[in-house]
Amino acid sequence: MTEVKFEDLKQMLIKNCMLRVSPDEIQENTPLFGPESLGLDSIDALQMTVAIEKDYGIAMTTPEEAREAFQSLASLKQWLKAQLEKKAA
Repeated sequence: MTEVKFEDLKQMLIKNCMLRVSPDEIQENTPLFGPESLGLDSIDALQMTVAIEKDYGIAMTTPEEAREAFQSLASLKQWLKAQLEKKAA
């Protein structure tokens, strides 16, 4: 099973969303969307969804699932870990 690492998710976020922040500014619980967040938009969410499917082989199937997973990198890491565990079972 692939291990989900915070640094890998951070690099994926920076690479796919063209963020104008330094990697040091992104913490595990920094919100990805909404007020006081990294300022991602729907295009960024789509790019991250494609990157996750490519890198981890896991597809997000509903908007609700995406909303839950994309709250922060911590929630994304937790969601990915759960999906990988289901896939391995």
